[in-house]
Amino acid sequence: MGVSTTAPEEGIAVVTVDYPPVNALPVQGWFDLAAALRAAGADPKVRCVVLTAVGRGFNAGVDIKEMQRTDGHTALVGANRGCFEAFAAVYECEVPVVAAVQGFCVGGGIGLVGNADAIVASDDATFGLPELDQGALGAATHLARLVPQHLMRPMYYTSRTITAAELHRHGSVWQVVPRDKLQEAALELAREIAAKDGQIIRLAKAAINGIDPVDVRRSYRFEQGFTFEANLSGIGDRHRDAFVSSKSPKEEKR
Repeated sequence: MGVSTTAPEEGIAVVTVDYPPVNALPVQGWFDLAAALRAAGADPKVRCVVLTAVGRGFNAGVDIKEMQRTDGHTALVGANRGCFEAFAAVYECEVPVVAAVQGFCVGGGIGLVGNADAIVASDDATFGLPELDQGALGAATHLARLVPQHLMRPMYYTSRTITAAELHRHGSVWQVVPRDKLQEAALELAREIAAKDGQIIRLAKAAINGIDPVDVRRSYRFEQGFTFEANLSGIGDRHRDAFVSSKSPKEEKR
């Protein structure tokens, strides 16, 4: 359990997240993920990173239960800082990052894939931001990198999800495949990228980031300020408490 890195092929690093039952990451998990991504990108032998997860879903965001059982604001501040670091580590990884997404990709998952260079998804993958239902704000910056503004806004306000097939039609998902073909499809794209010269692929990543019209770090940090405002006003705790109490023991084991 946790975050691990493997090197299945020359030039490719696979960073895998495994936090059962739903890959809702604790505070330390976000920092561990950031460290793994930065280390993989800094390795001169690596020319592409595949970000993947074990289990029925890619990522369920932050561990709200950890936040609610921790006194004070320590976990809230930690989760915000951890997410900020992990999202930035994807974006700033020195080489391209291919996200391999299965099942649900919500909350913090959107922050990860929205900053990835490419997304390969299983045909059962769904994407969305339930932040408003959980008393938080954030990752609209990254959802806006996946869908047009007038789709992003109602998705954000309603907490609705969108399928991998729909994102593929918008051009933000590279390929949609059956779940049992997901890892190979992601590796196939990574292989094609990793076949390039390591120095030129790093220059290309830096150049593309340099012409990005939105400063994703500053934009996401701005959003996070409103999460703190919601928490200070009591809205955040009220919604998070309701979320935790709504989860039955049966659901926890799934």
